[in-house]
Amino acid sequence: MIDRQYLERPTRDAMRALPEFSGLSVEHIHLVRSPAEVSFAYEQLSRCTHVGFDTESKPTFRAGESGTGPHLVQLATPEHAFLFSAGHAPGHALLAEIVQSERVVKVGFGLKSDRGPVRRKFGVELHATMELAGAVKRLGYRQQVGLQAAVAIVLGEFLPKSRKLTLSNWAAESLSSAQQRYAANDAYASLRVYQALARMAPQLLTLA
Repeated sequence: MIDRQYLERPTRDAMRALPEFSGLSVEHIHLVRSPAEVSFAYEQLSRCTHVGFDTESKPTFRAGESGTGPHLVQLATPEHAFLFSAGHAPGHALLAEIVQSERVVKVGFGLKSDRGPVRRKFGVELHATMELAGAVKRLGYRQQVGLQAAVAIVLGEFLPKSRKLTLSNWAAESLSSAQQRYAANDAYASLRVYQALARMAPQLLTLA
């Protein structure tokens, strides 16, 4: 029996030593809350065959309390990220169109766990997805690989993950610039990982 040798995921210290992830600047991050933003988002998203996908939810802190998210859905193109808030309806029709589209592939991490919440919150099915955790794992890792480790492995960069921001109120009427950058760059980082894998190892990429 052959004893297969697996690669080891990078440690936190090793990831921190890498150059910081080159994310989107604030000028390229858009809260889709007005007809003008919806129009611009449609123009940009409709050009894409693949977009980065992620969601954020207001955390629950009481035992037995049920989550009501996602409160934010993020879609990223190579140049822009669009943030769709559950509390602001103008962008919901466009979000539903992209989420349900079979032409536009949504790439990201943990997408299986997003399907039910997105269906319950927005009443749409998440179609045409590509789970990147499995693709990165197939590079030779024993364990599942999340976004932060994937950015280190595939891009050679460190994606900061703030626990304070992760646990912040994503259902707030007004999102801080730090929240917007955090959310946008999670989706954008997924797209960047996909693009790199498509160049170096396209055989690892499969539709879910």
